[in-house]
Amino acid sequence: MQIKTITKGNILIAQPVLNDHTFNRSVVLITDHNELGSVGFILNKPINHSVNTFVSELESDFSVYEGGPVETQNLYYLHKRPDLILNSEPISKGLYWSGEYEDVKNAINNGLIDESEIRFYLGYSGWGENQLQSEIEDNAWIAVEDDVDIFQDWDNNLWKLQMKKLGGEHLIWLNTPADPSMN
Repeated sequence: MQIKTITKGNILIAQPVLNDHTFNRSVVLITDHNELGSVGFILNKPINHSVNTFVSELESDFSVYEGGPVETQNLYYLHKRPDLILNSEPISKGLYWSGEYEDVKNAINNGLIDESEIRFYLGYSGWGENQLQSEIEDNAWIAVEDDVDIFQDWDNNLWKLQMKKLGGEHLIWLNTPADPSMN
């Protein structure tokens, strides 16, 4: 269901007219939203590197996803194990972000957490005060309340699935190329 007012836990679906390489056909989970701005992570863009490529002390080949264009030198994580990762920030429905890095390292290296419970992102998506609301009003994004399992192996199929759920005029975009000039 489309919404006009953003809260954390909402999903953003990039409109096909959003001509931005980073956000083209992106689905973004909003992890924080307040009067100062918004933070989220792109859910459907794996970068084909494992987490131990970036942090050698993590004994894991868990996938890493492009989180967004902000602070791309930093690694972030979403998870569903606040019992193992202290000081986690709740997002919605058993989903958390951040928390103590040492807890993450210990949980991974001791086999206490698996890839279906944590997801890593390089960088994040961020918007300043009123910026995201303005982009939604300009039809760059469709905001929805949805239960997306962020721990599935999503790629652009997630974007297509979300467009299909929206139905109507959005169905025309399902079979068009990401770059319409290639049509």
